[in-house]
Amino acid sequence: MFLDFAHWLASTPASLWVQTHLWLTPLLQSIHIVMIGVVFIAVFMITLRVLGLVSTDETFAAVWKRFSPWMWIGIPVMAMTGIVLSIGEPVREASSMSFWVKMTLIVIGILGALAFGRTLRPLAHVGSVQFSGGAKLVAVGTVVLWLFIIFLGRAIAYDVEVWGSLHLG
Repeated sequence: MFLDFAHWLASTPASLWVQTHLWLTPLLQSIHIVMIGVVFIAVFMITLRVLGLVSTDETFAAVWKRFSPWMWIGIPVMAMTGIVLSIGEPVREASSMSFWVKMTLIVIGILGALAFGRTLRPLAHVGSVQFSGGAKLVAVGTVVLWLFIIFLGRAIAYDVEVWGSLHLG
């Protein structure tokens, strides 16, 4: 079903425009990669605060306020550039196990960030709060999740080699 849609999409004027403007893909990939770096660093800094390794003289709210906007700016920019890149190569994306796992993990990462921020909000203004072991585990898990997302983004180009018989193409 998705492959049929991808083949149709590949022949549309929008896809053909992306495919024929050779400067567009490297530009969008560069923006996409920079934004994933921005999101990852924001997540990493928030995690380090939860672990009590940085900015312990500041409230969690101050750290969240400083770094979370970078996530909420980076994620939509990644989405926009990713959509245009996918329009340019829809068959490659639709047949890539790495792509689908990456998309699933991004949804989990975004929902997790929303839940994490909401769950910790009651503790946010306490200066020397000690986060529970569970909160620390979730924070570290979020960093690991984004590392997998980064890996999978790169693995799309090597999907057959990474997934072997699980490749969808």
